Amino acid sequence: MAIADVMQPAVLFGHAGTLAMIGWLSLIAGIALRRPWLRDRVAGLGVPVALSLVYTAIIAGHWVGSEGGFDSLDQVAALFRSDWLLLAGWVHYLAYDLFIGAWIARDADRRGLPRLLLVPVLPLAFLFGPGGLVLWMLIRLSAPQWHGNVAARS
Repeated sequence: MAIADVMQPAVLFGHAGTLAMIGWLSLIAGIALRRPWLRDRVAGLGVPVALSLVYTAIIAGHWVGSEGGFDSLDQVAALFRSDWLLLAGWVHYLAYDLFIGAWIARDADRRGLPRLLLVPVLPLAFLFGPGGLVLWMLIRLSAPQWHGNVAARS
């Protein structure tokens, strides 16, 4: 495949999705196999940083001179009429949702919360990022018995 073929928004969309899926699978494997390095270094840092670099490269190459902006919904819609900037927005979601998912998993461990609580939270974070974060915050607030000194139990 030539470099010109790779540098198309639809092709990069596929690659970004594959990379994000590797991150989510690493997160799940890290939790299930009790391998914090998969959860923290791969899913929590490596893949989100790689996606963030892709996002930054797209923005650097396609932001200047683009239509639209952030002052109104119409301006955001105009911004996302560009396939490149729509892709940048999608990659932004992929990076942040995975980063938040890994943070939630680390937070559960730090707080000594049962990993079973992650079963509804992580799919929600994967599919509807902020929804997963909200559910996690509600779980944290409703589980005060685990809010004690986790460091003393480690």
